[in-house]
Amino acid sequence: MQLVVLGLNHKTAPVGIRECFSFSEEQVRIALRHINKADDIHEGVILSTCNRTEIYAVVDDPEEALAVLLDFFSDLSSETDQAEEYFFYHCGEACIKHLFRVAASLDSLVIGEGQILSQVKKAYAVAKDIGATSTVLNTLFHRAIAVGKRVRTETRIAYSAVSVSYAAVELAKSVLGDLTNINVLLLGAGQMGELTAKHLVDSGVANVFVSNRKYEKAVALAEKINGKPVIFENFMKSALEADIVITSTGAPHYIVNAWDTASLMKKRKGKSIIFIDIAVPRDVEPEVAGISGVTLYNIDDLETVVDSNIKVREQEAKAATKIVNEEVEDLVNKFKYLSFRPIMALLTDKAERIRQREMKRALTKLPDLPAEQKKIMESMSKMIIRKILRDPMVRINGAAGTGNEQYYMDAIADLFKLETIGETRNSERKNNYRYAQQ
Repeated sequence: MQLVVLGLNHKTAPVGIRECFSFSEEQVRIALRHINKADDIHEGVILSTCNRTEIYAVVDDPEEALAVLLDFFSDLSSETDQAEEYFFYHCGEACIKHLFRVAASLDSLVIGEGQILSQVKKAYAVAKDIGATSTVLNTLFHRAIAVGKRVRTETRIAYSAVSVSYAAVELAKSVLGDLTNINVLLLGAGQMGELTAKHLVDSGVANVFVSNRKYEKAVALAEKINGKPVIFENFMKSALEADIVITSTGAPHYIVNAWDTASLMKKRKGKSIIFIDIAVPRDVEPEVAGISGVTLYNIDDLETVVDSNIKVREQEAKAATKIVNEEVEDLVNKFKYLSFRPIMALLTDKAERIRQREMKRALTKLPDLPAEQKKIMESMSKMIIRKILRDPMVRINGAAGTGNEQYYMDAIADLFKLETIGETRNSERKNNYRYAQQ
């Protein structure tokens, strides 16, 4: 079995393509519930954020699995055929390294941003909750989360860390300069919206109008920042007073269209307005950019802002990369021996049962044996077992990941009759997938 990841992100695909593959948690849950029906896919985790959608899987054959995984994506989106050129596909060690870099925020649009680690945790929790993961992906994601935490603890990559929401506010500053007399309409009161609101307040924005489809969420966020909640159906009225509109909703369709915006601009009587759309899928219809007096930025435009921050983090990113590489090497070695663990456990357990049985028989014939001498016999019998098993264990470890691996597994099982103690070798192999380096 091998690890693979198929996906697209901000480096490989523009926002227009990414938004076609931005899946809600419910879509992910539905897809993963059917993962066992897909040929060649044994485990799966889907990570879907505003900047990436990736499926991590355990498969039999990476080459054959690619087509299966593309079909799996096509069940979620009708754009797979047109977007195939934007996908990347990593196998084995490259897959491990990719996930570790993602969890460490080294692959993010904004290096050092803190959201991605929680998104990796959430994606894994969803998959595990519905039974889409087993030995390999459980091991992989536990380690990836640990790597993300280690990088943030041992480096300063997260110090003064920025996010897409921070970049949006920085973009507004670069266009308008001082924001202290600026009115902002914020559409979306989720995590991204809340982060944006915090950065706006820190920048001294005069007034922040907050609108959300669930009005109570708009009220809650407005109270936190001393802003003004707005009923979602009325947000265009608030746009009359706004200098900037920042959108970050989770809507699957445009919520700001060209028709309404054209009507808005007539009412503004020539006063210009800036839309900053940081949502994926996009909230603002692209045609809005063609309306006189309107300046529209989407998430891809934030890259210029982000670039100015990357240099500051380059040194810390080097230290983080070193940590990632160490962890990748360690996990590769761990996966290398994963296939042998069931057979080694069976062998050790059988030897221990035999030792305990024979010790019990011997002690019944020596009822007056002092406790101290019983301890000596116990210790001696354990040492005998350990020394007898040492050479087989060494040979097994030496064969891991080689062409002799299956030979040794079968030989050990047959010679020691391991299946006779209630374990089925085939089911163990199926449930304990191995990672084999290509």
